[in-house]
Amino acid sequence: MDFGMPIGAGIAFGLGALGAGIAMSRIGAAGAGTVAEKPELFGYMLILLAIPETLAIFGFVIAAMILIM
Repeated sequence: MDFGMPIGAGIAFGLGALGAGIAMSRIGAAGAGTVAEKPELFGYMLILLAIPETLAIFGFVIAAMILIM
């Protein structure tokens, strides 16, 4: 195995996790302000905060596929 496959897998997972982190930071800041004003919206904020985590999961799946193939 050459060095291109592990580097590509690392980039796929790393950029997916980086994108998820950036999205979650912005959603978390807005969600904290929303929950401070309307505590009954905590459930919606929690769901919206969990959605960007799928980017990191997709990055992991793509990285695994690169390394397995």
